[in-house]
Amino acid sequence: MSVKAFDNDLYLKLQSERIMERVAQFEDKLYLEFGGKLFDDHHAARVLPGFEPDSKVRMLSNLSDEAEIVIVINANDIEKNKKRDDYGITYDADVLRLIDAFHSRNLYVGSVVISRFANQPAAVAFQKKLEALGLRVFRHYSIEGYPSNVLSIVSDEGFGKNDYIETTRKLVVITAPGPGSGKMATCLSQLYHDSKRGFKSGYAKFETFPIWNLPLKHPVNLAYEAATADLEDVNMIDPFHLEAYGVTTVNYNRDVEIFPVLQETFTHILGYCPYKSPTDMGVNMVGFCIVDDDAAVKASRIEIIRRYFNALGKVRKGESDGKELNKIELIMRQAGISLDERPIVLAAREKEEETDGPAAAIELPDGRIVTGKTTSLLGAASAALINALKESAGIPDSIKLISRYMIEPIQDLKTRYYGSNPLLHIDEILIALSVCAIQDSNAAAALEQLPNLKGSDMHSSVMLSSVDLNSLRRLGLTVTCEPKYGTNKFYND
Repeated sequence: MSVKAFDNDLYLKLQSERIMERVAQFEDKLYLEFGGKLFDDHHAARVLPGFEPDSKVRMLSNLSDEAEIVIVINANDIEKNKKRDDYGITYDADVLRLIDAFHSRNLYVGSVVISRFANQPAAVAFQKKLEALGLRVFRHYSIEGYPSNVLSIVSDEGFGKNDYIETTRKLVVITAPGPGSGKMATCLSQLYHDSKRGFKSGYAKFETFPIWNLPLKHPVNLAYEAATADLEDVNMIDPFHLEAYGVTTVNYNRDVEIFPVLQETFTHILGYCPYKSPTDMGVNMVGFCIVDDDAAVKASRIEIIRRYFNALGKVRKGESDGKELNKIELIMRQAGISLDERPIVLAAREKEEETDGPAAAIELPDGRIVTGKTTSLLGAASAALINALKESAGIPDSIKLISRYMIEPIQDLKTRYYGSNPLLHIDEILIALSVCAIQDSNAAAALEQLPNLKGSDMHSSVMLSSVDLNSLRRLGLTVTCEPKYGTNKFYND
């Protein structure tokens, strides 16, 4: 059962106050880099139960008249179709989704920046698409020697060759669909260009993780390392903060590496740097809002296990060379994490052994665990979902919610005309359940439980299709899979 670890109301209050303090610190404009997910930080919600995924955007909504959003996307991520693990969509598609989401909150999206632009064909096409939609697009380029050659970077041949992003509001929020986008470089580039135009601008960073006032090896911080293992990020003690104040705080390697560039940029603009360390430039108040450390520790250890299975799947599908997996395995060994800490892993494996076929297990938000097996009518994931709805609605397991006479015609359609797997996908089984709910009170009662599955945890003994994964994510379930296919076919639908 999930125990509240985080006070979200306190967080909204403290964080809003902190941001407004930093806005007031600079005369003309503040570029506020938002690390992590601004609109839907599900990672934070998983490791800090009680954290609302849209907390950060809710704060910005209160500043909608003063704030302007700039979204940054790395051209190389566009070119290689990089995907968000949580939604299964590409970064370029997520830019469009984010723009719609911001607009729905009355937040102004001023422009999109394509960073590390080098005329990549996909990036060029994406820019044309955005411009056809009426969006302003700016290009930023790779800079030789970045981030170590400070004198070259802070020059007309460095930041100076980037497009200047024209903004109209005092608070400019720089965000992105994922890490490694170039958000900080975008902010620094703007500071350089503003100085050439006579503006006195500032920079601050809102990076939720690692949490600077938690220990370096706290599981919440380790979970962040696991989440960014593909980027080879490393949490570390902030050496600048330790030297300046004699106080130990936590940051990560990229911020520590880039800090001399920030110091040089501020010195170039103001004649001095207002920050003595990467920790100083942050505004994160998350660490002050943890109300149950034990609950946060437990949730973070389970999240590391999820990341482990995700990395296993990438290796199995040939999407990773194994470095990400190796790093997460090292984190697990250092923290003494066992797969047994996530009960649904054992439940799914036991169900598979018992039935001699693919199986799945779901842990409901209240801690109850249900399982599902593969039958002639349903795949294991679909069966587990139906069983979870029954359990939530208090419907006996013996009651059939969907008649085989409803399922078999759909199977016939899929096999005879589509030439596909006869087992029903999650979306197909829910459509069938919806039809049955018209005349069956049990089916209707089960269907009404769908919102209550949000926040559930699921594990499958085989890798699920992208169709099923997307459906489960839309329902708010967090899903992991064993790194093996359910069939011997090369193409699995």
